[in-house]
Amino acid sequence: MTMQKENIAEQGYNVMVTGRHVHVTEGMKDHAIHQISKLDHLGNRIIDVNVTMDIQKLDHKCDIMMKYGNTLIRSHAITSDMYASIDQAVGKLNRQLRKYKRRLNEHHAKKHPIEELPVTIYAAPEYAEEHHEETEQHTVVSQDSEKLKILSLDEAIMKMELSERQFLVFRDEDSRQLKIIHRREDNNYGIVTLEA
Repeated sequence: MTMQKENIAEQGYNVMVTGRHVHVTEGMKDHAIHQISKLDHLGNRIIDVNVTMDIQKLDHKCDIMMKYGNTLIRSHAITSDMYASIDQAVGKLNRQLRKYKRRLNEHHAKKHPIEELPVTIYAAPEYAEEHHEETEQHTVVSQDSEKLKILSLDEAIMKMELSERQFLVFRDEDSRQLKIIHRREDNNYGIVTLEA
């Protein structure tokens, strides 16, 4: 497996281009950066962009992961031409960003009161490689805080779709109850309502 990485400062955010099973040419890299730069008009909340190009037989794959504010947004495309895959992946990212911004504006227009309750997330350590080796004890490896958001169910689902998160804690817009939306193994979502 061969990999190339390029860090490019572009429009105030970082773009990293990575090649897997493919040598990333200057033309491929420049094309990806040029296409991504067209998303600048969607706001100044873009922080980092990771582009991964991969060729396996006739499949030219392009994966893009963008950190937009506090949200991770992913897009993916496969064609028989890497340039076309880049264009399609950026096009999907553009649609997701537009949808996200529209829903975010609708949410802010509702003028919900801001709750300052922190949500603390504890993560368990990963097991060694792909083997399910037993560990003596789980330890806390990270701890983060987030503001508790008031969301409709549709907004909670949208945030899950745009990110790789396994769960999200939120206050339901209608019932005002605390809820957890989580990603199931079948890639659907489950809802847990917290009751005192």
